[in-house]
Amino acid sequence: MDHKKSEELFTQARAIIPGGVNSPVRAFKAVGCNPVFIEKAAGSKIYDADGNEYIDYVGSWGPMILGHCHPKVVEAIQKTAASGASFGAPTHLETELAEMVSQAYPNVEKVRMVSSGTEATMSAIRLARGYTGRDKILKFDGCYHGHADSLLVKAGSGAATFGVPTSPGVPADFAKYTLTATYNDLEDVKKIVAANQGEIACIILEAIAGNMGCVPPAEGFLQGLRDICTAAGIILIIDEVMTGFRVAYGGAQERYNVRGDLVCLGKIIGGGLPVGAFGGKREIMEALSPEGGVYQAGTLSGNPLAMSAGITTLKLLQEEGFYQQIEEKSAYLEKGLQQVTGNSPVATCLQRVGGMFCTYFQNGPVVNFADALESDTDAFGRYFRSMLDQGINLAPAQFEAGFMSIAHSKEDLDRTIAAVEKALAAV
Repeated sequence: MDHKKSEELFTQARAIIPGGVNSPVRAFKAVGCNPVFIEKAAGSKIYDADGNEYIDYVGSWGPMILGHCHPKVVEAIQKTAASGASFGAPTHLETELAEMVSQAYPNVEKVRMVSSGTEATMSAIRLARGYTGRDKILKFDGCYHGHADSLLVKAGSGAATFGVPTSPGVPADFAKYTLTATYNDLEDVKKIVAANQGEIACIILEAIAGNMGCVPPAEGFLQGLRDICTAAGIILIIDEVMTGFRVAYGGAQERYNVRGDLVCLGKIIGGGLPVGAFGGKREIMEALSPEGGVYQAGTLSGNPLAMSAGITTLKLLQEEGFYQQIEEKSAYLEKGLQQVTGNSPVATCLQRVGGMFCTYFQNGPVVNFADALESDTDAFGRYFRSMLDQGINLAPAQFEAGFMSIAHSKEDLDRTIAAVEKALAAV
């Protein structure tokens, strides 16, 4: 494929934007090439500045479950924009979307709208600390919850050690309040909780880890965390920025029948527009200002464009058979990929939950971040470049999930399976 125009645009961007991108993974450094610049999208396809067409499995990193530019969502945005894009004041749309979220998540009795998933997780952690009066938090290696200071932390040298910053600019004094555990390892969690009795405000996790590929919770893991938190007075925060309304209408909590005290949601509740939300038990949420003392604010929170797009999106997701179709399309792709990879000498492991999936370049299975790191990232880079050249857009990193949309056709899926067979030969 010709990417001349994208190369020119990247050169221009690097002169004025750090790294030429406004989010690091977009730079394509992990896959050994330069990024393509996107001009437009429709349904299951995106189109770059050179006019190349791609079948898209990134979906703006998850929220485009309807496909790009669904006519009803576009119509809702246009209609709302004609009356104003932002007021910094209450609108009825905020209440309507909040009610829809609460109906999907019975444990979410009150909701606060924000402008991103990062803002949602950051605010939920502050709320948990304010509500419990405790300072420490527990997160899991490989789970990403945005770029707030207390979350850019990796594990220390032992099971009960404090975390250490993973980015310059994060003070060690901040990081020491973040404890880190191994995903899918309840015994690790129990040891850390025991070593920090009465000090942990919350445990936060992705119910399905989508930032180390696609790692489902082991049987009993989520319920075990629920039991630990209940016994120790710890707030369980389930980050469904990626999984919410994706793996089921009620997200991973519906799928696994485990409920968090607080829930974080992201772009899908805004039809892909910049939006997020956090919510949970009434008594916890009422600790937020202006009802309580925990401060959180945002001029663009609940902006009418995102609210109208989200309301329309969630109504479409409720149509009969929607999630069954997503499951059928995803299962069809999975079966085709397993047949292709089964005939290839390249070691791969495909993991999927609903419309989320990842192909690891290793034998697998992958149950935690240490396992994910065993993947052959160089092989993935060669695979990615071959797929891109064949018109298939995947996430430009081994440790990111892919996403199915309702707009993907059988022809799209067959083309993808054929492309994978060719790409594995190139690897």
